[in-house]
Amino acid sequence: MTEEAVSPPKEDPIKIKKYANRRLYNTATSSYVTLDHLAQMVKDGKEFVVHDAKTNDEITRSVLTQIIFEEEGKGHSLLPIGFLRQIISFYGDSLQTVLPSYLELSMTQFNKNQEQMRTYVQTTLGDIFPFKNFEDLGRQNLAMFQRAMNMFQPFVMPAGDGEAPKPKGDDDLSALKSKLESLEKQLEGLSKKS
Repeated sequence: MTEEAVSPPKEDPIKIKKYANRRLYNTATSSYVTLDHLAQMVKDGKEFVVHDAKTNDEITRSVLTQIIFEEEGKGHSLLPIGFLRQIISFYGDSLQTVLPSYLELSMTQFNKNQEQMRTYVQTTLGDIFPFKNFEDLGRQNLAMFQRAMNMFQPFVMPAGDGEAPKPKGDDDLSALKSKLESLEKQLEGLSKKS
């Protein structure tokens, strides 16, 4: 009889309550915390959910967004302006429902590459050219994000020198449908692999 590897049960997320005075209360430690504490919890891989103390509505997304806003305000700029503009442009767009899943899968792939980069650092310290692996991963990540952003701009054709981008006509509608179907198949394939 062989013993199968059993993954440990996933812990329930820590419950954080947000009060009207903007104070955050960690129910696991029975103490007040700050956005910096929550940011560190994210970095440490600790799951948490935030609820409004009065209404009990879950507000985790808005608190995480607030953490990003605070970090960007401290000069730790991580999100390029063009990327932020592109995200804003998708609110209310028909592809709005596809974008969150795609971005999540892209970040998962990026995290896998990040782990590879850490492994390369540990294994190539004595190598004469230790940065070749970094360059390869960097190129892969850059290409992946460029493909991602290009897929979400299907209605814009490249312009000539000094010209503004030109909207595509109805003749490209079938090509767009084909591209969208291909994207859906890729997303399904990636989610099955995960």
